[in-house]
Amino acid sequence: MALGDSLVELQAAPAGLDVEIRGVALLDPEDPPATQPGELVLVIGARGRAAYPALRAAGRDGAAGVVVRLDGPGQAAALSETAAEAGVALLSLRGEARWEQVNALARAALDDAPPGHPAGEADEGDLFSLAQTIAILTSGIVSIEDAANRVLAYSRSTDSDEIDDLRRRSILGWQGPEAYLAKLREWGVFQHLHSSDEVISIDSHPELGIRRRLAVAIRSGDRQLGTIWVQEGSTPLSERSGQALLGAARVAALHLVRRRRELSEDLTFTRTLLAGLLEGNTGPQPLATHLGFDATRPAAVLGFSYGTAEVVAAPELTHTEVTNLVSVHIAARHRSALVTQVDPRIYVLLPQLPRSIDIDTLRGWGKEITDAARRHLGLPLRGSVGCVVSGLGDVPESRREADRILDAMLGADVPTAVAALPDIQAEVLVSEVLTLLSVHTEIRDPRLTALVAHDSRHQGRLAETLLTYLNSLGDVRAAAAQLHVHPNTLRYRLRRAEELTGLDLSRPDQRLLAMLQLRLPPAT
Repeated sequence: MALGDSLVELQAAPAGLDVEIRGVALLDPEDPPATQPGELVLVIGARGRAAYPALRAAGRDGAAGVVVRLDGPGQAAALSETAAEAGVALLSLRGEARWEQVNALARAALDDAPPGHPAGEADEGDLFSLAQTIAILTSGIVSIEDAANRVLAYSRSTDSDEIDDLRRRSILGWQGPEAYLAKLREWGVFQHLHSSDEVISIDSHPELGIRRRLAVAIRSGDRQLGTIWVQEGSTPLSERSGQALLGAARVAALHLVRRRRELSEDLTFTRTLLAGLLEGNTGPQPLATHLGFDATRPAAVLGFSYGTAEVVAAPELTHTEVTNLVSVHIAARHRSALVTQVDPRIYVLLPQLPRSIDIDTLRGWGKEITDAARRHLGLPLRGSVGCVVSGLGDVPESRREADRILDAMLGADVPTAVAALPDIQAEVLVSEVLTLLSVHTEIRDPRLTALVAHDSRHQGRLAETLLTYLNSLGDVRAAAAQLHVHPNTLRYRLRRAEELTGLDLSRPDQRLLAMLQLRLPPAT
């Protein structure tokens, strides 16, 4: 069996072992049980007796088999009997196995891809992109190595004089020179990396042609998967290099685990579950089970957005670089953080937060990210802090709030790069009222629509003048100064607007509606 008996154990095979598997399905127990013919169904969020509906549905729909996790030693016989009655194969997940391993190996077998196949160019591209992001955040020269000190990826450097002899020889040979490796052993560097998650600093050694370095271990649990090295070039390393490296090591661990094919599709699997949770299409249990999260602890969503104009102004930026920057910074603050991109926005799920967490702390984390984006990428990233919810099941509520804030920030002059709802409550509500006016033309004042159309035909500025006057609370001199016209000119334009439309600016309701409707983009 492609899955191997170390991951699953066959409990029942009423149709024999020669059953064709045509696909793999992930079943959320909160959804109605439904499968497709020939599928291997992974029942992620249900244990023991809770898997009965999935077994019966799989038999009814012609699925090839069902994988469940048993809820105790006495469950196998009862579940096997149900599987036999349903006419579907039953496999149980062993206690130490993880769902993503089964998912990855099953899909690999279907794709006829042997589990030991080396990682492809896409994986290498991810690592090289990550190395470049680390270089930007630390102002250093980065290499990422595996546990055998083989170079897997490195950052680009435009100045060859910045690269020391060790760096050059390591890249050309794709492995650190043995003489230097011996020195690192002598200095206790490898011992430190093997036993600690902390960043270690290695002084420069001009006699060896070696400049100052920082290093941090890349870990998966207790096992070291590799190391990130940052060499100082002609520019001193940035103040927060150590913190950036801690976050980078956690992000790199996901890439190296995938590269080693132990959890070959873990990132894709996790992103699928995460996207489903954020959208409200998937319940919390599959993601919680998959990653071992406590679904009952507080959680929150951070959102980040950058407009098309900023990307055009900086064409060298890619979505991957921005996502890497967010991932590195947030991983340094919260180990369990998950990052995904739903164009054009980037979302951070913060599960398992301390019950004492407050909005100020989360706003501060978001501010660190937007500051880093401006400082290192020249990008005016905007961030939002969704409400802290009581558990993973309420994450869609936090994501919706983060989106409401970002929507308002796109169209309002907000004096901060990162906001929570209490910071810009009025702007958010006005934004949503404008959305209603934009969508529902029947609730607009036709006189104001006619005024905008008149300006468009005659290249006029009556609508702009009226809105500026209203925004200035009726202060003629302040509005005229803002428009760079004489107060008498402004008064004339206001009278002209009233004459053309029949508006009566002495009436508060008409002024209020004008202030709102005239904020709509002209195209609407």
